[in-house]
Amino acid sequence: MIRKPYTLMQIDVVTLFPSFFGPIVTGSILGRAQSKGLVKITVHDLWNHVPPGERADDAPYGGGPGMVLRLDPLIDCLEALLGSRLEVPDGWEVVVPSPAGRRFDQATAKHLAKLDRLVLVCGHYEAIDERFFGLVKSTELSLGDFVLTGGEIAALAFADATIRLLPGAIAPKSLQSESFTQEGLDWPHFTRPAVFRGLAVPDALLSGDHARIAAWRQSSAHERTAARRPDLLRKP
Repeated sequence: MIRKPYTLMQIDVVTLFPSFFGPIVTGSILGRAQSKGLVKITVHDLWNHVPPGERADDAPYGGGPGMVLRLDPLIDCLEALLGSRLEVPDGWEVVVPSPAGRRFDQATAKHLAKLDRLVLVCGHYEAIDERFFGLVKSTELSLGDFVLTGGEIAALAFADATIRLLPGAIAPKSLQSESFTQEGLDWPHFTRPAVFRGLAVPDALLSGDHARIAAWRQSSAHERTAARRPDLLRKP
């Protein structure tokens, strides 16, 4: 099932650090998208599912460094969202930020933007108990080939990239020409003043000739992609 355009999307974030999300999910494009009724973001405090006096993590079986996020609070929280059978309905997706997942990209953001509901489960410490993935149908996504302290930063990136693609979140023209929408990267951008510390804006952009401007932008975008991300030009 694919969400109908202009209907509310729900994003749930499960985290041990709910205050991390406050100023970001209420500001800028994410905040405006919520005020327009395009999306509702709910942050679920995982500590509400940890028994008083207990820890959210525990030592790994087999020994070794780090701590592992316990299943008990995670599953208790997911049961509150999905029901006791932990079934993920059509049009929903549970995503776990993880360096073990496939790399997140613009195509993935477009896929997520079509969902009715997106549940982002933020791990922390060394890892999430692996049995979570046997209990809950979920997708692991990676922000890149590096390790973060927890899933919160990646979850925010996934949410931001997804929400800005919702119809009405930003001007449609802004989406048509940006990086990864067409082939490769976006062209370089400039604004006033026309000259700053001896550095001038390219003449083509000051010419007022729309055809010349379009040609410059297309050529510059191709040159930038070839220099910085040649792999994008090799895609079929």
